[in-house]
This record gives sequence, structure tokens and C-alpha cells, in this order.
Amino acid sequence: MAKISHQELLDAGVHFGHLRRKWNPKMLPYIFAEKKGIHIIDLNRTIEKMDDAAAAIKHMAKSGKKILFVATKKQAKEVVKEAAKRVNMPYVTERWLGGMLTNFTTIRKSVKKMQMIEKMLSDGTLESVTKKEKLVLSREKEKMERVLGGISAMNRVPSAVFLVDITHEHIALKEAQRLNINTFGIVDTNSDPTKIDFAIPGNDDASKSIYILTNFIADAIAEGLAERAADAKDDDNQDDDNQEVNYDKIMAGGEEGADGKKGAGRGRKGPGAGGGSGRSRIGGGGPGRGGVKK
Repeated sequence: MAKISHQELLDAGVHFGHLRRKWNPKMLPYIFAEKKGIHIIDLNRTIEKMDDAAAAIKHMAKSGKKILFVATKKQAKEVVKEAAKRVNMPYVTERWLGGMLTNFTTIRKSVKKMQMIEKMLSDGTLESVTKKEKLVLSREKEKMERVLGGISAMNRVPSAVFLVDITHEHIALKEAQRLNINTFGIVDTNSDPTKIDFAIPGNDDASKSIYILTNFIADAIAEGLAERAADAKDDDNQDDDNQEVNYDKIMAGGEEGADGKKGAGRGRKGPGAGGGSGRSRIGGGGPGRGGVKK
């Protein structure tokens, strides 16, 4: 897993927190100092927490679990969307619909409706309807695509959620907590780090800071997926090797079986030849039985 230096974090402004009057006292362990009324985040703790979060999320990705990326802040939308797409994970960057996790069945119905409209528009099913009706459906599909497009391939509730600014995404956080879903997130000095499982102390307002922290997590997921693919390939190779060994055994057994059959054939010929003598014995049984009668 690639390491990020203190200088890279400094250059990205990850150490800048909020004004002192906006701070959350529970962030005290992660605050290094105060400068001109602004709290400075301890980057040593940031790196430590980044490594912990990356190790956990890598293990989850390696296990084939889905991680949902959530960031509806203007400066975080594109960054998170691109990072999630890179590792083929679901994302929400426009608006968090209430019940997106706790009422997932209803959300899936909306996704299916969106996919059905998209299919109708593409296969020519709507050629017979009026232009106005077609336009209404197109606009409805575009609206749904903006909100639900990132989770269209998510067939079940994710195993983890990665949040940028847990205070801003408090509804998503509460839904994840209610379902006991693992939570990861960037936590600024105005947030409560005890609310999530893996808190990464850092600036959640600057786009550069969001970029470096989000992509670090995405890189960990990518490594987990790569290891999963490698393990699957090794398993396939082992299966192929086992099949070859079994085939060799079958072939060897076939030859033995053929010899055995030949031997059995010879053995049957023996009894067959002796069968004649057997019949002579049976023939000779007459006198024998006659002798008994005597």
C-alpha cells in the first residue's frame, strides 16, 4: 500500500481545521495546535488513522464487499465520483434520498423504473407516443439518473459507507448506523469522530484535501480487488492442475481397466474352455447319479 508523506498532506492543506469557536471537543486528541484562531490537525494522527482505515477497507474489498461513497458537497462531488468509478463502487454525489439504505427496497424500484425508461427510449418502444410524452419521460429519466445513477448497479445494501464530512452527511450516517453498516469518513475539527468506525482527521472543505484522502482510500480498495482477482486466478489454475492430474489418473485407470478386462476376458475364456469340461462333468454326472441310485 502506497504511503503518503507529511509534505504531501501539508501541500494539500489536510492540516487546516475550523475556527476554534466551531470545534468539537471530542476532536481534541487529533488537534496539534491553534494558529490565528484556527485549529491545526495533527498529521501524525491523520496518517495513523488513514492506514487503519485503508487496511480495513482493503480487507472488505478483497472479500468482495461493496463500499458506498457519499459526498454531496460541491467541492467533493466530482472528486468522489471519479474515485468511486475508478474502483467500480457505488456512489451518491447529488442528493441523499431519505431511506436510501433503510428503505432500500423502494429505492430499487425507482432504479428499475429508471432502467425501464432508459430501455424504452433506446429500443424504439416509444416511437408511437407523442413528442411531448417522450420528452416528459426523457426528463424524468435524466432527473432520476442524477440522483440514482451512481447506485444503479448496487443490488443490495453496501457493507460499508465512506463519507466526506460526516456532519454534512448526517442522514446517511444515521441510516448506516441503524443498519450496523461499517462507516469510514473524513472528520474535520467541527465533527464528532466517535460517531463513525474509522475516522480520518482532516480538512473536509478543501478540494485538494478531499482528493488526496479519498483517492488514498480508493487505492486501498483497488489493491484489495487486485488481490481478490489474483486469488481467484490461482484457484482456477489449481483447479486446472487438479483436472489434469485426475485426467491422468483416469487414463491410467483406463489402461488398467482395459488390461483388467482383457484379463477378465481371458479368465472368462478359461472358464469357457473349462465349461466344455464342465458340461462333460455334467454329462458324466449321469453315471454318478446313477451310481448313487445304485
